[in-house]
Amino acid sequence: MTKKADLETLRHSASHIMAQAVVELFPGVKLGIGPSIENGFYYDFDMPEQITSEDLPKIEKKMKEIIKSNAKFEKIEMTKEEAAQFLEEREEKYKIEILHEIPDKMVTFYKHGDFIDLCRGPHVRYTKEIKAFKLLSIAGAYWHGIETNPMMQRIYGTAWASKEDLDNYLTSLEEAKKRDHRKLGKELDLFSMHEEAGAGFVYYHPKGAMVRYLIEDFMRQENLKRGYEMVAIPHIAKIDLWNTSGHTNYYRENMYFMQIDEQDYVVKPMNCPGHILIYKRKLMSYRDLPVRMFEFGTVYRYEKSGVLHGLLRVRGFTQDDAHIFCRLDQLEEEIVSVLEFIDFVMKTFKFEYEVNLSTRPEKFAGTEENWDKATEILKKALKHKKMPFEIDPGAGVFYGPKIDIKLKDALGRTWQGPTVQVDFNLPQRFALNYTAADGTKQTPVMVHRAVLGSLERFLGALIEHYAGAFPLWLAPVQAKVLPISDRHNNYAEKVAAELRQAGIRVEVDQRKEKIGAKIRDAQLEKIPYMLIVGDNEADAGQVAVRHRSEGDLGAEKTAELLAKLRRDIDSKA
Repeated sequence: MTKKADLETLRHSASHIMAQAVVELFPGVKLGIGPSIENGFYYDFDMPEQITSEDLPKIEKKMKEIIKSNAKFEKIEMTKEEAAQFLEEREEKYKIEILHEIPDKMVTFYKHGDFIDLCRGPHVRYTKEIKAFKLLSIAGAYWHGIETNPMMQRIYGTAWASKEDLDNYLTSLEEAKKRDHRKLGKELDLFSMHEEAGAGFVYYHPKGAMVRYLIEDFMRQENLKRGYEMVAIPHIAKIDLWNTSGHTNYYRENMYFMQIDEQDYVVKPMNCPGHILIYKRKLMSYRDLPVRMFEFGTVYRYEKSGVLHGLLRVRGFTQDDAHIFCRLDQLEEEIVSVLEFIDFVMKTFKFEYEVNLSTRPEKFAGTEENWDKATEILKKALKHKKMPFEIDPGAGVFYGPKIDIKLKDALGRTWQGPTVQVDFNLPQRFALNYTAADGTKQTPVMVHRAVLGSLERFLGALIEHYAGAFPLWLAPVQAKVLPISDRHNNYAEKVAAELRQAGIRVEVDQRKEKIGAKIRDAQLEKIPYMLIVGDNEADAGQVAVRHRSEGDLGAEKTAELLAKLRRDIDSKA
């Protein structure tokens, strides 16, 4: 049993067994939902007492007893009226609520042993088929995710087809904990968040700001090479702009509003309307197109506090945002160029990636004809670049279909990254035009494009991908000079000055610590190069070079080391 569907069935069955164990151990429990999720399962409970992680081994033990009984999962059909009576007798108020949401006249329950639960299935045949599972954690979760609803206790677990698969997954979880960008962000002094300033807003420390600057500088240069022009727009605009764009209708719940001079303003959730205003500053000719505008634009979107997560889910973030205004006959070529750009950048940062094509959602703007036309052009561009892709039905944004690219990190996990969106809608809403070759006014097509996506999310993914050990070109401190004793401090500063003059980011550790402690601390800070200097090095005009992963590399002249560092930095090795 290794196929995705089989694992989902296995995990959903494990959630039922966990629910039975909880009900038997904690009388008075009311059941919520218990779905399978990626790599595991959970179940929500309304419990008369607060449980903790110390209760998990007790629940696991009871689950093993249930599994050992080898009870059969039996499907039971009832009419909705019978089901309502059954659930009311058991005072399962959450299940009754779920029952009322089911449109069918007949519903199904699944029973194993003495436990029965409203469920559409499917399940494994017998409880003994669940051979490898582990309960992982407990969290709070509002019923239906609505903050005014009761708080449930959610127990997370994982289940696999074999003990080997389970052990491999648990090992990867431990590795993921070590790589957690929130933990590393604190240990490496990269960034922080402050409740007194508001949840979901990032404060970059000097080292984190340096990494961010290096990424931005690299991306600015690459955009300029590809014919993009730099722009910059304000952070707020009158609500009229967002009424025209449609955001107040389609995106209102994610927007921040304010009043200035008795007029309604919006803190920008997107950069596109601002770039549109710049396009409209003059009448464009067909010869002027494509127009490619780019900026690192900071936007603000309301996210519920329960979903905020380090750098990965924030309320204020910066996008490497670009908008291309082009003729329809230029569109495919522009999409292909963007895909080539994305591929280049992902390879530079050593990310593999997966591609999805997200199609028309239920709630959309524009005509179905334009949506279909845009979707076909995206497909053609992907096929032209020989990029394998999956269709993600209904996942497009309200104004157009899009290509979503998920980054794969060193542990094989995926992260939302670049996006490319075709938009026939906004140019029409804002009455954009250009003069065609025959003198007529035509409407351009607009492409929304972010190669990194959110800079915050990309940086979070990057920290975990590299486990905080950034490659030399991205390291906030590239080298640390470690004098063996105080009498070597002057020579250490001389070496540092020479490196700094050549553009190397370097620090000197002049603490009154033994050299072993200095090396250990530099390793913990994940500094790429440690340059140890003592009497021998000072006399010979050298440094003893140590690399964070390769260990001692021997003594080198400072000029020789500098040439090597410059080669690695310039090649982004």
